[in-house]
Amino acid sequence: MILRHVALTCSSEQNSDRFFKNLLDLEKSEPKILQRPLSKAIFNVESELLIINYRGKQVHFEIFIIGQSVNRLKRIVHVCLEVEDLNAFLNKCHHLEIEVTHIPKGDRTLTFIRDYDGNLFEIK
Repeated sequence: MILRHVALTCSSEQNSDRFFKNLLDLEKSEPKILQRPLSKAIFNVESELLIINYRGKQVHFEIFIIGQSVNRLKRIVHVCLEVEDLNAFLNKCHHLEIEVTHIPKGDRTLTFIRDYDGNLFEIK
């Protein structure tokens, strides 16, 4: 299993840049928008979300800029894992009664699971 990225929330792009770019020396991508329908399907959030990726050699942070509503939108936080055999992993989820959610995104499908405490994991 490979940790693909960690998704966190920040109140502003400036705060995000100061920490991930200036302190951690990570490379910043161009900001992009997660459209409202996908935001609703994945996180049950009724608004567009600004996303900025910061990458290093072996680290990737996906930062959602959510203004001052940090407490209200903490459910955006998730961990993305890459598994060797997706079908075997999903079968194991089924056996362990872990709910799997498949969300269409263009010509591909996103796969998410929640642990028994509600923590969100994206599976690739």
